[in-house]
Amino acid sequence: MSFLIVSPGRDPQPWLEALKNQHPGLNIYVYPEDHDKEEVEFALAWNHPRGLFKNYPNLKVVASMGAGVDHITSDKELPENIKITRVIDQQLTTDMSDFVLALVMSHLRKLSSYKSQQTEKAWDRHNTYKRPKNTTVGIMGVGVLGTAVGEKLAKNGFNVLGWAKSDKDKKDINTYCGEDGLEEFLPQVEVLVCLLPLTPATENILNRELFEKLPEGAYVINVARGEHLVEQDLLRMIGNGHLSGAALDVFREEPLPEEHPFWTNTQILITPHIASVTKASSVVPQIIENYERLQEEEPLKNVVERDKGY
Repeated sequence: MSFLIVSPGRDPQPWLEALKNQHPGLNIYVYPEDHDKEEVEFALAWNHPRGLFKNYPNLKVVASMGAGVDHITSDKELPENIKITRVIDQQLTTDMSDFVLALVMSHLRKLSSYKSQQTEKAWDRHNTYKRPKNTTVGIMGVGVLGTAVGEKLAKNGFNVLGWAKSDKDKKDINTYCGEDGLEEFLPQVEVLVCLLPLTPATENILNRELFEKLPEGAYVINVARGEHLVEQDLLRMIGNGHLSGAALDVFREEPLPEEHPFWTNTQILITPHIASVTKASSVVPQIIENYERLQEEEPLKNVVERDKGY
């Protein structure tokens, strides 16, 4: 059995070294070097070329390098018999919750405004600001990451609401579900955080119709996927004053093109997809565990339900 790394645009060397340290005898190929496709039964991937894996007759598992799996599930040519696994990593989870907390606090204390004032050498105090105890944050998507973010915000004094496709029972998060639940959820939310998985049902969900249901002055944070957001709708809703602004870490095209209007909008904070960054040495042990489980014909961990997309 051989192992294949496929990560165009991402340096595979840290992954190669971590895999060899964890499993010294592992036979590893790095795409696109020459290799026998029939030998490969397990692949580790990030943004693989569409249709690539249909050429591997004995491939059984494609493991994502990160928490997201839409880069794999969106491949319509991926054979149905191949299992997909995702990463669940405590460090990634902590990093995400810390990042979102920082964004929410930055919004409440108007730090972006002060940064703009600095460039103009303007000494202008904003004496009014909201405190966590008076602020309701709504999280769309209360899976592993969304739950951790909600718990971190609740511990810091925020009123936290959640919304999910199906019913969730969360200790510190008052959660709504389904279409009816969304109608109740949105009007209460002053800061909206998107942590949804990207599926056909959630693509373009951050649109004008949804934004209009938020209270005037609401703030939007997207740390999920760029395809969740209808960009022109966000710009319009900020422009007409209904939204106070947004913090965006993910985009439809990355890097964000130089001519994109987000760059020059002072009410939009841009970060280059750095909310939580996968560290190879941290997640390789769980990938190797699944590799060994495959060899022993044992059930795999963190398997994605392909019909759901997560």
